[in-house]
Amino acid sequence: MKIQALIYWALLPVMNIQTACAGNPDGNNPPARKARLELVTDKFISPVNMAVPGDGSGRLFFCQKEGKVWIVQKGALVAQPFLDVSSDMVKVNPAYDERGLLGMAFHPDFKKNRKFYVYYSSPVENPVKKVLDHKSRLVEFTASATNPNVADPASKRILMEINEPESNHNGGQLQFGPDGYLYIGLGDGGGGGDKHGTTTGNGQDLGTVLGKILRINVNGTPYKVPADNPFVNKTGAKPEIWAYGLRNPWRFSFDRVTKKLFAGDVGQNLYEEVDIITKGGNYGWRIMEGYHDFNVPAGADKSKLIAPIHEYNHDLGISITGGYVYRGNAIPALKGLYVFGDYNGKSFVLVPNGKKWDRADLELSNRPNDNLQILSWGEDEQGELYMLTSASTKDGFKGAVYKLVKD
Repeated sequence: MKIQALIYWALLPVMNIQTACAGNPDGNNPPARKARLELVTDKFISPVNMAVPGDGSGRLFFCQKEGKVWIVQKGALVAQPFLDVSSDMVKVNPAYDERGLLGMAFHPDFKKNRKFYVYYSSPVENPVKKVLDHKSRLVEFTASATNPNVADPASKRILMEINEPESNHNGGQLQFGPDGYLYIGLGDGGGGGDKHGTTTGNGQDLGTVLGKILRINVNGTPYKVPADNPFVNKTGAKPEIWAYGLRNPWRFSFDRVTKKLFAGDVGQNLYEEVDIITKGGNYGWRIMEGYHDFNVPAGADKSKLIAPIHEYNHDLGISITGGYVYRGNAIPALKGLYVFGDYNGKSFVLVPNGKKWDRADLELSNRPNDNLQILSWGEDEQGELYMLTSASTKDGFKGAVYKLVKD
């Protein structure tokens, strides 16, 4: 589902990093940070993404995995969905399904053009013996000119469709960067060990967009590829690619001060990682999982791989949920720290410490007693943070969104 302008050490040879940095090298974690959870809404299940329009309205938009976009305005849930794409999607299981309505972002000029973008899972027409499970769609819509709280379904414009061999590892994060271009996160196509695609896996194959972060200019037909993308003139490479070697980037974000792009990349069986994404960077999957060898081909030059700024193992978590560098004003103790969590409900921060990043616990009071799962994080126009959750209760699955406030 990540801080200040420090020298990024991840270009050091991976072999050196493996011995120097498994967790916090000195074995001492910094003290826990604290915040309190304030309920925003618990009126719909599976809130997997949050977006804000940047129009000064203060509205918060939430993607429900099952296919609807809901608005919270002035602290209350608007009764009518802003958008419903469920009829254009595969049917998803609320309890556990990595498919669905997974991402949303507003055009930088939304206030003028009313355009926004969503990413969701659609059926494959005439599937051939389960060669493909579904396709991921990037779609543009326009908000109604007469009712700003409703999208115009007739404005639908498909920009991109990506064939997905499995139901999992779909990525789905959409984020406009400081450059005005749209960044798109894609998983490796699913299954264990990046088993699809070429002999090196999809993550290392520049001939597919799977296992990548893409960068496009949405002001085109259907879009344009920025001329300064790193693989524009590379034979056999997809020009949309900005960075590669990712397994399933589940939430990335730009630090609004340093402009660095932080990503949480979900691991295989042992390690979860946080990366700072740079132009043309190779983040190692499936050669590496975190700092560790996974499937190393003969003759591989691991020194050219960019290592995570942090990893943790499955004694601590099960699936990372990437977050944000906190740049709000309500919680001074979190200022400049990368806030993130894990699907198992644990929450953390990364604290810059010279050339490395140290993990500390993020203790959240007013936490419900339910079996909380952290699905995603959100950031409002003021830089304040939100935690998007699901929980299994005696009455079934229940979703909730919380704002982080000072404890």
